Amino acid sequence: MRVLVAIGGNSIIEDPAQASVQDQYRAICRTCEHLAEIVAAGHQLVITHGNGPQVGFMLLRSELAAGVLHEVPLDSIDADTQGALGYQIQQALGNALRKRGLDDRVVSLVTQVVVAHDDPAFEAPTKPIGRAYDEEEAQAKMAELGWRMTHEAKRGWRRVVPSPRPLRIVETWAVKKVIEDGAVAVACGGGGIPVVDSGPDGLLGVQAVIDKDRASALLAHELGADVLVFSTGVDQVCLDFGLPTERALDVLSVSDAKHHIAAGQFPRGSMGPKIQGAINFIRESGPKMWAVVTSPANLAAAVEGRAGTRVLP
Repeated sequence: MRVLVAIGGNSIIEDPAQASVQDQYRAICRTCEHLAEIVAAGHQLVITHGNGPQVGFMLLRSELAAGVLHEVPLDSIDADTQGALGYQIQQALGNALRKRGLDDRVVSLVTQVVVAHDDPAFEAPTKPIGRAYDEEEAQAKMAELGWRMTHEAKRGWRRVVPSPRPLRIVETWAVKKVIEDGAVAVACGGGGIPVVDSGPDGLLGVQAVIDKDRASALLAHELGADVLVFSTGVDQVCLDFGLPTERALDVLSVSDAKHHIAAGQFPRGSMGPKIQGAINFIRESGPKMWAVVTSPANLAAAVEGRAGTRVLP
C-alpha cells in the first residue's frame, strides 16, 4: 500500500522540559523505529510532520536578536524548520532502515503549498504561535509591530496568524518520483510553506501557518495514498476524553465523526484537526480509502488495521 504518516509533536518533543535539538533527535529516532517497520512490511511510505514548537523557538530567537539581526519572516521560518526536522527524520529513518537491511534512501523535500490570497483566514487569524506575553507586553507588540493577539487562559497573550486552507501542493510531483523509485519521502513539514499564486509573478510566500493535518490529508489525496495515518499521543481516539465516562473507539464512521465534531468531542487544538483531516481525505479520495489515528508505537499495526481508531466511509 501507499501509506502517508503524519507524525505529531509528541514524536519530536516528548517532554517540554527536554526540548533541545539532541532531545528532539532522540525522540525522532524512537518514532523512526516504528516507521521502519511499515517499510519492512513492503509499503511505500511518505512522512509529514508538525513544527509548532520549533517555529516558536525561532520566533523567540528573532525577537531576542531584534536590533542586532534582521527579523526572519514566517514563511522562511516554515522553510527552515522543514529543513532541520527533515534532516533529522531522514537520518534517523535511514539508520533504522539500514539496520534492518532495507533500502535506506530517505529524502526530505522543502514543500510549498498554495493557498488563496483572499482566504478568510487572512482577515481573521486564529493560529497561536510563539511564546506567551503578559498584557503590557502584548499591548506593546500590537502597537509597535501590528501583531494580532489573543488571550489564552492560564498562559497569557499570544500572537495569532492566519491558517489558510491548503489548495495545492507544488512539489507533489517530486514526492511521487521519490516513492516510485523505492525511497521514502518526507514532505509538507509543518503544513508546508504557504504561498499564493500571483499569476505573472509566480508564487509568493505569505505570512501564515498551514495546519499540518489538513495539508497531510491533501497530500495523501494528491498522491493517491491508500491509508492516511495520524500519529499522536494516544493509542486510540476517545469520546469524553479525560472524563470518568471516557471510552476508546476502534472504528469511527465519517458520519459519526462529523456528529462528534459538532458536539464538541474533538477540540480544535487537539484531536479535531486529525479527525477533520481524515474526513477530508476519505471525501476527496473515495470510499475505498481509510484513515487511522494512533500512537507512534502502534504505527505498523495500525497500517494493518490491528491498532488505533480507523476512520471509515
